[in-house]
Amino acid sequence: MFHISRRKRPTLASALSGVALSLALASQAMAAGKTITAVMHSDLRVIDPGFTTAYITRDHGYMVYDTLLATDSSFKVQPQMADWKVSDDKLTYTFTLRDGLKWHDGAPVTAEDCAASLKRWGRVDNMGQKLMDFTASIEATDAKTITLKLKEPYGLVLESIGKPSSYVPFMMPKRLAETPAGQQIKEQVGSGPFKFVQAEFQPGVKAVYEKNTDYVPRKEPASWTSGGKVVKVDRVEWITMADAQTAVNALQSGDIDFMESPAFEMLPLLTANKDLKVETLNKFGFQTLGRMNFLHPPFDNVKVRRAALLAMNQKDVLDALVGNPQYYKMCGAFFICDTPLATDEGSATLIKGNGMADAKKALAESGYDGTPIVIMAPGDVVTLKAQPIVAAQLLREAGFKVDVQATDWQTVVTRRASQKPPKEGGWNMFFTNWVAADVLNPIANFSIGGRGKNGGWFGWAEDARIEQLKDAYARSSSPQEQKKIAADIQKQAYEQVIYIPLGQYIQPSVWRKSLSGVLDGPATPIFWNIDKSE
Repeated sequence: MFHISRRKRPTLASALSGVALSLALASQAMAAGKTITAVMHSDLRVIDPGFTTAYITRDHGYMVYDTLLATDSSFKVQPQMADWKVSDDKLTYTFTLRDGLKWHDGAPVTAEDCAASLKRWGRVDNMGQKLMDFTASIEATDAKTITLKLKEPYGLVLESIGKPSSYVPFMMPKRLAETPAGQQIKEQVGSGPFKFVQAEFQPGVKAVYEKNTDYVPRKEPASWTSGGKVVKVDRVEWITMADAQTAVNALQSGDIDFMESPAFEMLPLLTANKDLKVETLNKFGFQTLGRMNFLHPPFDNVKVRRAALLAMNQKDVLDALVGNPQYYKMCGAFFICDTPLATDEGSATLIKGNGMADAKKALAESGYDGTPIVIMAPGDVVTLKAQPIVAAQLLREAGFKVDVQATDWQTVVTRRASQKPPKEGGWNMFFTNWVAADVLNPIANFSIGGRGKNGGWFGWAEDARIEQLKDAYARSSSPQEQKKIAADIQKQAYEQVIYIPLGQYIQPSVWRKSLSGVLDGPATPIFWNIDKSE
């Protein structure tokens, strides 16, 4: 039985010991060549990028694997591993692999490998699933050619295969892509610009990547995840430092080079340091949200879910999470504010924060029997600590019983996949963040789906109307019609409380000025193109 309760906190001595070990390991690595040492937003444990949408696993994927297509800073899909042609009837897409592609074990990349990789991705990704609904076949027609045939024209083929964020359609050898559903791949063999050093991987301590000297970059300049992935260092180490102050001290002293997610209250100190550069790499920011489990009481009851929605307000969450309004925006739009699909339909109480009286009334009338709400609360990721604590306070005020279970983010990533009842190690609610690029429309947005246990995202919301509306959106070529359909989807999502948008924020990163060439984009940080002066 897999059950998580409050973890015993490590002593200061053990924490300092772990940090000292990490820094010692980093120092040893530097002797091997030019090394970038980074503290990421989370430690890395799940290393199969087709197994979880967690961004730390996506970031790992970009180090090790490559993609057929990629998206540039103008939102235009570009060739990466392959070029493409489209038939006149828009039913056949032919992808031709470029020369010089090799797996890390030395074997050539083949079209069979890539066809199998697309099929694996298409089973789990929201855009992939919708693409597969329209797909008649994906086949390797020769060693370098992948042919995708559609049942009917579909306008998002290239945008789906070139999507920049989770799940990214990473290519891998056929033997790995054919790993049974629900199982993680057993090897880390990609064709990307870095090789994963399995022998030095210590979950919770460090992950190590070495330059892939056989990688042949494209000739075009790097732009977001497209263009030439030119590696200018010998080695990248991700060092885990769960304590934000310790990481800041290490950055200021030069023991580490890069920090992905410094605490917001530390930004003035970091900005004042002449040796550091503070910059927001993902200019479009994040949407933070709460997700309920539709399989088990009490959130299998839509009346209870509506009461919980009424109890929430974005300002309390964002003040606790970010604090400085310079870095956050209250926004009830499921598809991000200030975009073509933005609407405030259904979001009034979230924005105004005036729903508590209605929440108490709705809960009293819902039939709620006092079942405790099990909320998973990770304490090790600065951008995920506040949401569960604030939400628990608001839910209690509305009349819910709440069991906040302290844990870490990688345990949440694993545990949220469990469909067991909360008493057997399952859960009722968790909180996460999506980059804006992942939720800009109903096809990309994972959390808006209604597929339930049949390929649905964690929480397993089942809603046939939302799936019908998504099909209509996918078939439409009219921006006006798409906007209306998206508004209808948002209305249905609020009525059924598919998830709770809790606002938007941007997260600056910080690095030492000895680094140059740090790229921006919706799937950052990425470590090609970065050089380091000694």
